[in-house]
Amino acid sequence: MAPGRLAAAPKKSAGEAAHLVVLDETGLMLSPLVRRSWAPKGQTPVLETRGRYREKVSVIGAVTVSPVAQRLGFYFATDPKNSIGPAGVVAFLSDLLKHLRGKVIVIWDGGGSHKGPRIREFLAKHPRLTVERLPPYCPILNPAEQVWTWLKYGKLANFAPQHVDEVHEGTLEYLIELKHNHQLLKALWNGSELPFPQRIPKQAALPADQ
Repeated sequence: MAPGRLAAAPKKSAGEAAHLVVLDETGLMLSPLVRRSWAPKGQTPVLETRGRYREKVSVIGAVTVSPVAQRLGFYFATDPKNSIGPAGVVAFLSDLLKHLRGKVIVIWDGGGSHKGPRIREFLAKHPRLTVERLPPYCPILNPAEQVWTWLKYGKLANFAPQHVDEVHEGTLEYLIELKHNHQLLKALWNGSELPFPQRIPKQAALPADQ
């Protein structure tokens, strides 16, 4: 999809009184993401980990914008045992549609989890949901990518857990914190290059805004 078309997606969501949903997945490994830190002079910090290469916490998340109040939201699900494939994406979208009334526009990348017969079948069964695809290799256009950066290189930086459960617990704690921090959500959105939807006229509003 051309960048110009993607830029029109937020306008489309406002014009059609649709929720805008920007969705992405990530994985959090046991190996710590090392960032510069403070330590006493001459005492180099040492991070010890017992992590196995394949052990990780898979996360799927969506930054949402309501069509009338333009309220930002964040929804997520985690799996400390398996990667999130098309089945996991369908389960997440099914749950998301229970929370968002009316039309929904999803923006996501061209990853394998967003393709295939299971995804096509789900979209066919839910005509109120439409999809716009990000251009290849453009994470800067995805506010959800800003969430993962904030989580991995901010909150979990230099975190050296001994078990995947510790990663899972930390992930849940910080993402729940984010879910209730609308100012931080807006700052993370502004860290991307995706335009924020314009407010629609009041007379065109939905009966109830989620």
